[in-house]
Amino acid sequence: MRFSPQLRDLEWLVARPIAHRGLHTASTGIIENTESAFAAAIHHDYAIECDVQLTADDKVVVFHDDDLDRLTDAKGPVKAFTSKELKGVKLKSTTDRMQTLAELLEQVNGRSSLVIELKSLWDDNDALAKRALEVLENYAGPYCLMSFDPGLVACLRELSPHTVRGIVADRTTDSYYNALPLAMRYSMRTFGHLAQTQPHFVSYNWRELPFEPVTEIRKLGHPVITWTVRSKEEASQALRYCDQVTFEGYLP
Repeated sequence: MRFSPQLRDLEWLVARPIAHRGLHTASTGIIENTESAFAAAIHHDYAIECDVQLTADDKVVVFHDDDLDRLTDAKGPVKAFTSKELKGVKLKSTTDRMQTLAELLEQVNGRSSLVIELKSLWDDNDALAKRALEVLENYAGPYCLMSFDPGLVACLRELSPHTVRGIVADRTTDSYYNALPLAMRYSMRTFGHLAQTQPHFVSYNWRELPFEPVTEIRKLGHPVITWTVRSKEEASQALRYCDQVTFEGYLP
């Protein structure tokens, strides 16, 4: 696994701590993955991590959960609603509304680096990767795309090999993975997909480091960022094995 010549310099990716879903504090009405959270991250000069997924009308919206239940007054899967319908959905404890990826790009306008996670439904559908690349085509600011799903990362490599791409990973022991085939979980745990995905960086669960495959990838010169660090003490531990932290709940 090697960098292409155009992607050797990824210092921008690890230059600043990465605000997980923006710089959010629910108690003050700043909710994750919202315009206010991203504005706060920009104000404090942090990079921004965010999550995107597809709507019923194939728009890319900024939202983490597969369904609306936890963070909004509505219920049901995000993919069942059009972008217009989602604009009318009230987020709990805030006046913010759900953004599209295009609106987020307009807001950030290159002022912070963007670390954009493609949320997977594990349905072998690469439409989200395609649509995200289309939205980002003319964006001039620093950004990268990443996913837990090796299929989406491989799709990014095929469609846009010079777009910076990463794999989000852990040791696949969480119940989140129970619905996936064991062979797939093993491949994800051991990075058996590298020939297909060829990621430029890894985003790894800091609590599960050190881990030999990640150590070896880092030795090859690929940056490793970690998630999700929630204190300065945790950051100090994580930075023994990575190049930058994705954080929430404190200010680095």
